Amino acid sequence: MPASKTYIKGDDSYPALQPIELEQLSNCRLCPRNCGANRFSEKSGFCKSDASFRISAICAHKAEEPVISGKKGICNIFFPHCNLQCVYCQNYEISHNERSILQESISYSDLIGKSCAVLDKTENMLGFVSPSHYVPHILAIIRGIKATGRDPVIVYNTNGYDKVETLRMLEGIIDVYLPDFKYMDPVLAHRYSQAGDYPEVASAALKEMYRQKGSSLFLNERGLAESGIVLRHLVLPGAIKQSIEVLRFIANEISVNLHISLMSQYYPTGYIRENDELKRTLFTEEYKKVKQAFYKLGFYRGWVQNLNSHLTYRPEFDADQGIARF
Repeated sequence: MPASKTYIKGDDSYPALQPIELEQLSNCRLCPRNCGANRFSEKSGFCKSDASFRISAICAHKAEEPVISGKKGICNIFFPHCNLQCVYCQNYEISHNERSILQESISYSDLIGKSCAVLDKTENMLGFVSPSHYVPHILAIIRGIKATGRDPVIVYNTNGYDKVETLRMLEGIIDVYLPDFKYMDPVLAHRYSQAGDYPEVASAALKEMYRQKGSSLFLNERGLAESGIVLRHLVLPGAIKQSIEVLRFIANEISVNLHISLMSQYYPTGYIRENDELKRTLFTEEYKKVKQAFYKLGFYRGWVQNLNSHLTYRPEFDADQGIARF
């Protein structure tokens, strides 16, 4: 990644960002890593991200939950890099902090223009994917798009490893939270995602989202989400007890009224090397046990994927075309 210049207070080189947002990027503690990195300098933090508007893809995405994608899809903006480094990540081509193959530093005006062009062809929904380390940029993008007269539903599509203080910055701005909840076991969280504190952090983050939105998912007349939470959990092979513990936590500590997206789409990417237990898809009996627990715990809202979903939910990032294909 090319080095960017050092920010000096009073600098007007980043006119889209407000002074407080510039300060946040000069001592970045946006996510739970709390690196304190100056993203205007050559020295980067955990996510290796600088202060520029850096994008991996802007595209119409039709593979989200039905209330998010609708028929025409959501305009998703994919940010490069991630504050987790999950060994099984399906988007590893753009999310890996050392080997992200597709990212572009784009001007603010071009970013707004391209986003609006895609947005106008979709369901008037704007999603930010892997957003936690780009919150100041997200706020600027939302301001820019709304300045054109457009008023899309804003979706925050996150891995769940979010800082409560950062989420509070988004209150009243984000319409729909679309978080993952991956683990309740810190050992597994460390092994798979380099984040042993994930259970603690994600629990606090989900509770903050719930405080902001409650358990109801409000839909418009076309059945598309306008406000609320859709919570995702990806079932991993060999980690069935873990999935059940996640569901039990949500049922006992949050609410069984939440809309849950229970996903079986895991497949071993080409990045999987040393984790033998992750080199296969789910067994039928594994997913059956998790689904049984889902209903037994009292969940009744949401979506349950078919076991063969791993054959279809596979993003392809094209470095030559600069787009994501789904």
